[in-house]
Amino acid sequence: MTDLVIVLTTAADQQADELARTLVDERLAACVNVHAAMTSTYRWNGRAVTEPERQLVIKTRRSRLPDLERRLNELHSYELPELIVLSPESASDAYASWISQETTP
Repeated sequence: MTDLVIVLTTAADQQADELARTLVDERLAACVNVHAAMTSTYRWNGRAVTEPERQLVIKTRRSRLPDLERRLNELHSYELPELIVLSPESASDAYASWISQETTP
């Protein structure tokens, strides 16, 4: 078992890289992968919407989640940012240690 968690979120194309950099600079994430542009279709305020987005895969520690969520809500352009937390079954000791080191304030 590890303290490492993976957080998924999406962002508007023009905001994704800035969000990633800020989360790493503030040590809320050790690494953020910003995936290529994609199209998302979802229901919002009673209607179907299709928008360009990018997915962010955020590697952090469970103990950093409250601060990460708070900051994501402050920075994000969406009224309701996606925040899905995945717990890996395992990770290499070296990688988990690096995540811990890089997310220590």
